[in-house]
Amino acid sequence: MTSARYLYISLFSLGLVAFAVVLQQTGYQGVSFLPCPLCILQRVGYLAIAVSCFLAVGIAPLRKLFHGLAVLSAAYGLSVAARQVWLLSHPEASCGIDPLEVWINQFQLTNGLPWLFKADGLCSAKLPAILGLQVPEWSLLWFGVLFLILLITFFRKSRA
Repeated sequence: MTSARYLYISLFSLGLVAFAVVLQQTGYQGVSFLPCPLCILQRVGYLAIAVSCFLAVGIAPLRKLFHGLAVLSAAYGLSVAARQVWLLSHPEASCGIDPLEVWINQFQLTNGLPWLFKADGLCSAKLPAILGLQVPEWSLLWFGVLFLILLITFFRKSRA
């Protein structure tokens, strides 16, 4: 994969995190979108993809390693998003406050950047759909797309 494509994937991942933060800060249709623990873990997945792709551009000898880390990050995010979509369709499986919330909110990074990493919402909360899909469904879609792109290009021969 070319350096430009790594940068596009990285910027796209960062854009998705930025959109989530804007949605969190401003809300949508008068509803506040507080991030739940699984939302925060998905943000970590997008940030890991972005950092891995940036490093793949900057450190060419280790490009394949960083590409592999981006694939793993996308697979991780895909699994977290799938769990949240499952919870949306099975709200009775949620018991309210998630123990994961306490664990996530105790990290120093959460204290330093609460607007990005603090979990306040419920994972099974039904919020207004955006263009027909819930936010976790959008996240599942984009993690799936990124995972397929990264996986296919990982096994493709480079034209260097």
